[in-house]
Amino acid sequence: MPKSRLRKKADYTPPPSTATAVKISSGRSWVAPLMLVFFLVGLVWIVTYYVTSGNWPVGSWGNWNILAGFGFIAAGFGVSTQWK
Repeated sequence: MPKSRLRKKADYTPPPSTATAVKISSGRSWVAPLMLVFFLVGLVWIVTYYVTSGNWPVGSWGNWNILAGFGFIAAGFGVSTQWK
């Protein structure tokens, strides 16, 4: 059986580029620190509530202090959606 003819493709040479690279800044450098602050405040709130047997941070709130701590943590997750 005869061999088929081999076709040589031309090597790819990219066109000359005159464009310069542009750095796009997200402008959201505040997101990560704020997210961590919310996480830490929520964690400290809950730990403080358990360690002080409910006397601190707000004694009159009772078990609602747990919800307040988780609220700070949830706010941290909400802020994290803005992170790029």
